[in-house]
Amino acid sequence: MPHFTKPAAGSWTENYPELGTDVVDFTDSTDPAFYADEQEAIFKKSWLNVGRVERLPKVGSYFTRELACVNASFVIAKDHDKQIRAYYNICRHRGNKLVWEDYPGEETAGTCRQFTCKYHAWRYSLEGEATFVQQEKEFFDIDKSKFGLKSVRCEVWEGFIFINLDDNAQPLEEYLGAWAKGLEGYPFHEMTEVYSYRSEIGANWKLFIDAFAEFYHAPVLHMKQAVKDEADKLLEVGFEALHYECWTPHSMVSSWGGMAPPKDPSMVKPIERELRSGLFGPWDRPDIEGLDPLPSGVNPAGHKAWGVDEFEVFPNFGILIWAPGWYLTYHYWPTAVNKHVFEANLYFVPPKNATERLRQELAGVTFKEYALQDANTLEATQTMLETGAITEFPLNDQEVLLRHLHITVQNIVKEYRNARAAS
Repeated sequence: MPHFTKPAAGSWTENYPELGTDVVDFTDSTDPAFYADEQEAIFKKSWLNVGRVERLPKVGSYFTRELACVNASFVIAKDHDKQIRAYYNICRHRGNKLVWEDYPGEETAGTCRQFTCKYHAWRYSLEGEATFVQQEKEFFDIDKSKFGLKSVRCEVWEGFIFINLDDNAQPLEEYLGAWAKGLEGYPFHEMTEVYSYRSEIGANWKLFIDAFAEFYHAPVLHMKQAVKDEADKLLEVGFEALHYECWTPHSMVSSWGGMAPPKDPSMVKPIERELRSGLFGPWDRPDIEGLDPLPSGVNPAGHKAWGVDEFEVFPNFGILIWAPGWYLTYHYWPTAVNKHVFEANLYFVPPKNATERLRQELAGVTFKEYALQDANTLEATQTMLETGAITEFPLNDQEVLLRHLHITVQNIVKEYRNARAAS
């Protein structure tokens, strides 16, 4: 089993003295009033990833997003200048939801020349202008130019579409900061074969991020993902990652594992050996530019045993880049203090034959089992936190990103409450 040296400071956590090493308060995951303030102070002020540019392949392409964390629905569309725009999904006439199909609470996607309200047939261009008012003369000399769709700030980084409800927010690239520069040039655009999962989880949104921000739990919770001998070895030795880093409010963890093919093929299950694929993705790296060499921000430890980097984009977006040449994303969309919608998307280079497709499908279904093991555990965690019997918990050095997330969130909410009290 690999052994890795801690940084010169003696621990990862000590690299960030502002985090301390004391117990961490988890009432931020059970208090409804705290969640209400998170909505205002964090989700309505941060850049939120809503998808990728591949979902908008041509002029008139659009999709909607239902985001309970900001109590709103949005339309994301490509206009005639091929610019990606975002709007509140609201008709300016009487506030009807503008774009939906059979069920107004469900998201939809498609292509159109303009948006037409189902209620009174008001129409809007892809640029958001009001183009038609039914029985316009009845509206007392209405000026249509004043009643276009309400836009939302929308910017794109490396093909990822972000929106921000705060008109005064800093530009997206400034918000993402140094870690994003280190990922520029990764061939995200080549990986357009997508496998998607969505599940409603009975746990606070931060608890699921916690689960993926450390691998300390993997030898215990996920022991059945490996053959018994390998699982026993992992459990005996334990797990330690290669590198942790925080660029407040963002962070990342880099880990060994996920090498393709594995050093010892007997450590994986027979179907994985047969298809040359599994939890860590297809073993054979695709022949595309951008993987050799990798961008400077990937595998920051420069370790030969590197397997995966997970970048936590604050507040609720994760990007995982895997050594075999694919990536996946996580989204955690809160719907209540103790509930959220978990979305996972696995991105591969399109398969060239049936074998490559089966390899990707095996990775997809294996990942689903892996993720749902976490989800089930977190629902049990939530129920116990809500008893209030214990509110503070010790976190070890490998849980530095959990400490960073909760303290970052708590500090932002504290500043918001102080400013509100002062005003």
